[in-house]
Amino acid sequence: MAEEKKLEAAAPAAAPKTDVKPETKKEGAPARDGNRPARKPFDRNGKREFRKEDNPYEEKVVTINRVTKVTKGGRRFRFAAVVVIGDRKGRVGLGTGKANEVPDAIKKAIKEARKSLIRVPLAGTTVPHDAIGHYGAGRVLIKPAKKGTGVIAGGPARAVIELAGVSDVYAKSLGSNTPINMIRATLEGLKNMSTPEQIARIRGIGAEAKKAPAAK
Repeated sequence: MAEEKKLEAAAPAAAPKTDVKPETKKEGAPARDGNRPARKPFDRNGKREFRKEDNPYEEKVVTINRVTKVTKGGRRFRFAAVVVIGDRKGRVGLGTGKANEVPDAIKKAIKEARKSLIRVPLAGTTVPHDAIGHYGAGRVLIKPAKKGTGVIAGGPARAVIELAGVSDVYAKSLGSNTPINMIRATLEGLKNMSTPEQIARIRGIGAEAKKAPAAK
């Protein structure tokens, strides 16, 4: 036994094994064969990064109503949302949506509002002239105001006027106070407005005739 121990001690120690790993290609480096495109970068969670599209429109939820349907098995609740969107540069739209949950109803309303955008003529920070919008039992009077007046209007009409980009105006509801009717009447009033240039084009008055002084 002593001789075996001596032989083991005399034997040289085996060299430790070293695992040589192949060099890995860095992220974003070009492909070796030159044909395959480089892969898209990953975020911390390991998912590919995608750029989100910029949304030029602002959304404002005007009302959310709960609708109850009584059935044989009990009551079923749904939600109806009214949303106004606009870019504050003369474009505004209205949308309504119904769903079992409030976020889904708002998403549907925004999607519908994008399809119903209208162009509103502006005269600086106000509207070109007076107008009365009609829709059903709703009637809304819209009048221009001088700079610094602000938006003097009720809740539903204020949402439409502000998102349209009008910052100085008077508005008054003369009919039904139902939010959906007020909004649609306000949109009709804004849609029917015309700028001086549009009226001159309709009458056939050119820019030269407009600039010429009146004969005495």
